Amino acid sequence: MTTSTTPASAGTRAGAEVRLESLRRSYGAVPALDGLDLVLHPGELVALLGPSGCGKTTALRLVAGLEDADSGRVVVGGRDVTRLPASRRDMGMVFQAYSLFPHMTSLENVAFGLRLRGQAARERHRRAGEVLELVGLSAQADRYPHQMSGGQQQRVALARALAIQPTVLLLDEPLSALDAKVRAQLRDEIRRVQLEVGITTLFVTHDQEEALAVADRVGVMNSGRLEQVGSPTDVYHRPATPFVAEFVGLSNKLPATVADGSAEVLGVRLPLVDPRAEPGAALAVVRPESVGLTPAEGDGPLVGTVVATSFLGAVSRVRVDLGPVGTVLAQLPTAEAGRFAPGARARIGLRPEPVVVVRPHE
Repeated sequence: MTTSTTPASAGTRAGAEVRLESLRRSYGAVPALDGLDLVLHPGELVALLGPSGCGKTTALRLVAGLEDADSGRVVVGGRDVTRLPASRRDMGMVFQAYSLFPHMTSLENVAFGLRLRGQAARERHRRAGEVLELVGLSAQADRYPHQMSGGQQQRVALARALAIQPTVLLLDEPLSALDAKVRAQLRDEIRRVQLEVGITTLFVTHDQEEALAVADRVGVMNSGRLEQVGSPTDVYHRPATPFVAEFVGLSNKLPATVADGSAEVLGVRLPLVDPRAEPGAALAVVRPESVGLTPAEGDGPLVGTVVATSFLGAVSRVRVDLGPVGTVLAQLPTAEAGRFAPGARARIGLRPEPVVVVRPHE
């Protein structure tokens, strides 16, 4: 799948276009990439998202030159770099492991790539200082890795990748080794720096929240192929395939009858993401935030028993047992969810938002 839609803000950015054209890579008889086509616009951050083994890291390694493609091309700024070694591709990489030199200070680690390029000591120290300031670590310039937190070390790794002023920035699960709070903070920091520098960036992650929060566009991968590429809003609210609908975010699968371009779900007529869906029995993929709850007494087709409530801060998730239909998950403001303690009776309501349908065997 190829997309060429330029983000609205791209005109204000610098950066190089990156094109992945029909990339294929197999390990023995197992295909890791099966004809991957993707365009990264200048200055854009694209996140590749998918389960383990979907091919997202392989794609990044082919772009970096750390592995060779079986076929296809990698084109950066109009130049075919497919057969160039990694050292000649002008790319900065940040890995999950910080990979800092333990005997070097932050400043020395950041300046290391400049030293390899033969830059004079005074100039490389000036440049390293600038990039440390960019990532908010000027005060830690003289510290060694063991004197810094994991988040600070990863910022140093980011600064080191940026110091050489690469054409493309590649991020391979850079936040997965950090705890949740630091991960969220550094995620936002990476986005700030990326926008400020204006560098074209490929971000590989298995974390859905991470991808949706930082990317201009998200590419969802499955078995070596792109299932969908689009804005975070489109990928979440208008998934192109059943796999995307189920992989990105939480969802309920509710019995549905498809007819005339819509689906009847629990007695409610809902629009379809794809009005061309074949008529007949199906399962509708309904987001928890599209499920409403009201207190109820007695029985009825939409009335069930609250099984559990999970507090998530500003929102809470309430699980309701609807008997033969199964369990339905609703996401509500926490103040509203407080009315639904375990054992309480609740009536389900569905908001008229477009749904994806899958057949029972899918």
